[in-house]
Amino acid sequence: MRRSVVILVLAAALASAAFGQSKDADKKENLGDCLLGFSDCNPSLLAKDQALQIKALDKDRNLWNCLTGYDICDRSRLSAAEAKEAADADHNRSLLACETLIGICDKSLLTPEEKDTVAKIDKHQNLLNCETGNDPCDRSSLTAAEAEDVKKFDQQRNLLACEVGQSICDNSRLTAEDKQEALKANHDRNLLACKIGEGYCDDGLLSPAEAKEVAAAAQQRNVIACEAGEVSCDRSLLNAVKTSMNNGKPSS
Repeated sequence: MRRSVVILVLAAALASAAFGQSKDADKKENLGDCLLGFSDCNPSLLAKDQALQIKALDKDRNLWNCLTGYDICDRSRLSAAEAKEAADADHNRSLLACETLIGICDKSLLTPEEKDTVAKIDKHQNLLNCETGNDPCDRSSLTAAEAEDVKKFDQQRNLLACEVGQSICDNSRLTAEDKQEALKANHDRNLLACKIGEGYCDDGLLSPAEAKEVAAAAQQRNVIACEAGEVSCDRSLLNAVKTSMNNGKPSS
């Protein structure tokens, strides 16, 4: 009987200790949640000094959110001075966004003078977009002189695109002279691609003399590849090179 009583007492003590440890762990976890500003925070589980510290920290965190605009801001918790400071921060962020075209620009927060400045920036940015072929470009807001300059830039960009073989090239917008210039640039680039064996080579664009030149270049590349032991070596072509060289020798 005495042994049973001892066992029950020990079991009760262990259960009480385990419960106490669990309770302490819950309080520790709750303190961590409160410290990080999590919604799971239960202020009633905090000690008095902890609750005061967390309350001060939470107030500062809310002010930080209001000043930076990074998170939820409860303006009802701000003092008059803090509310003004937050409003000034909102204004400055918006003005910066409007002037740099990065971020959220709320023009309703700007003064009339600032709105005029931002309007000038918008006009300059629109002109730049039109000149460089980028969007958005509102051509209706351009002056006659600006529209004429933009038209020249468009023609210039299109000619360059045609000369370098870009897909945005519109041949229908080229003058007769520009078409010849673009055709020559594309032809020369194609000939070079055929000679070096790289890129896209259109044999159909080669003249008979150019085709012969390309074939000779391919044979020479193959000779070097074979001498270097490259897998691209085609030894069946070596005999053709030797035969060609022998046929070119003067008879003795």
